[in-house]
Amino acid sequence: MNVSTTVWVASLVVLTAVLLVDLVIIGRRPHEPSVRESTTWVALYVGLAVVFGLGILVFWGPVHAGEFYTGWLTEYSLSVDNLFVFVIIMSRFSVPRQYQQKVLLVGIVLALVMRGAFIAAGAALVREFSGVFYLFGAFLIYTAVRLAMHGADDSTDFTENVLIRWSRRALPMTSDYAGGKLRTTAYGRRLFTPLLVVMVAIGTTDLIFALDSIPAIFGITSEPYLVFAANVFALMGLRQLYFLLGGLLDRLVYLSVGLAVVLGFIGVKLVLEALATNNLPFVNNGEHVGWAPHIPIWLSLAFIVVTLGVTTVASLVKSAWDRNQVPLS
Repeated sequence: MNVSTTVWVASLVVLTAVLLVDLVIIGRRPHEPSVRESTTWVALYVGLAVVFGLGILVFWGPVHAGEFYTGWLTEYSLSVDNLFVFVIIMSRFSVPRQYQQKVLLVGIVLALVMRGAFIAAGAALVREFSGVFYLFGAFLIYTAVRLAMHGADDSTDFTENVLIRWSRRALPMTSDYAGGKLRTTAYGRRLFTPLLVVMVAIGTTDLIFALDSIPAIFGITSEPYLVFAANVFALMGLRQLYFLLGGLLDRLVYLSVGLAVVLGFIGVKLVLEALATNNLPFVNNGEHVGWAPHIPIWLSLAFIVVTLGVTTVASLVKSAWDRNQVPLS
């Protein structure tokens, strides 16, 4: 896939412009988005991703378009899983609803920066060392097993890391959010507000989740442009999705199971591709025979769509069943 410098620059300019619009809206009027506003923005971002994929289809063909859609869907699902932790962080620090979207947007910007660095590093590793696929695959399989064994507990068990604890101790801090500002004047001193600590918590959490998402997307495509685009579109609209889903997050009880299956599938796919790239054979009746079948992108896309669809439907059915159960007196 040959992507010119002009296309890279144009893509970065357009995506930065969209992000700046979001920043202006929040900067001018911090508020809790309504369902209608959140739905409109989420639909807009999803529509942009679909149109972008169609552009890939026209200029680079169906294989790369399929890689983008598969990568975007996988990253979007992982982003939804991130929202569980965001809910815990907002609750832990008692962030008022009207300031939460400001925190989320800063978290998304930090995630974009960190993932951009990971993507550059990952692309360099893939170019220089094809064996890195073994490492990526093993890591994803490990993550899948961990998710399958611990389920939602792994997502909701948020503990303050060293950086958060240091921020609490070392920085002069107010006890209130001071209208959603990062710094304010109180008692004749310039003090930080708890909003800064919340942003640190969101940022460090983004870093941890990037460790899962970057190997996952490289398991679908090794094209840096598609990897970057899939991550950007997965993060755009995440702020509005947070408010749109609301209580629905608690009803996605099998999301971790579905993600475990998807990550396990991608991990196995990565290992098979590494075996094929390195032409490693196995012995059959004394003969060295090549193997490692190639998993086509259409099969990957179909598998991920079906898995996440079944997971979502099963979660909603289970939640509805639990709500309708009348406790015995």
